Amino acid sequence: MRNTAATAVTAATVALVAAVTGGCGTGAGGTGPAPARTPSATGPATSVPPSAIPSAGPLTVHARSGPLGPLLVDGQGRALYLFTADRGRESTCYGDCAALWPPVLVRGAPTAGSGVRGELLGTTARRDGSRQVTYHEQPLYYFDRDKRPGDVRGQGADDHGGTWYVLDPAGNRVTRPVPSGSAGPGGS
Repeated sequence: MRNTAATAVTAATVALVAAVTGGCGTGAGGTGPAPARTPSATGPATSVPPSAIPSAGPLTVHARSGPLGPLLVDGQGRALYLFTADRGRESTCYGDCAALWPPVLVRGAPTAGSGVRGELLGTTARRDGSRQVTYHEQPLYYFDRDKRPGDVRGQGADDHGGTWYVLDPAGNRVTRPVPSGSAGPGGS
């Protein structure tokens, strides 16, 4: 009887862990352990790094001039990226992909700052119920290795089954490489 009860408790624990972490693996074709889950202030735990969890204030998207021309950035000047593997408004970046390329999350609605067309801004639901910002129907992301305002180190990166590009204010991907000496792939 004790072995049966212990087996039932073990099975229940495994099922609970699988439900909380989304099962085995990391999604997006990655391998290794899933990233730590971080509780948000307003809802269930999310599977994105703390740097991607929005602040209590609203998110404003701006257009700023950079080494690739005018680009979309957040209020702190961090570059915003699109992912070619996404399916329309549906994000395909989860697990270790989202740890390196955190989704731009928002509570409420994003707002259009200088140079941004408000009618192109929106949100889409992620699997965990959080809201990811979209621009011209494309989910937006940060790049974890962009450390300073104006960095575009992720531009043109082939990673997690697709290519990452910054966007111009019209919502088009910018496919030009980062000029040498700029904060692009391998830049300072």
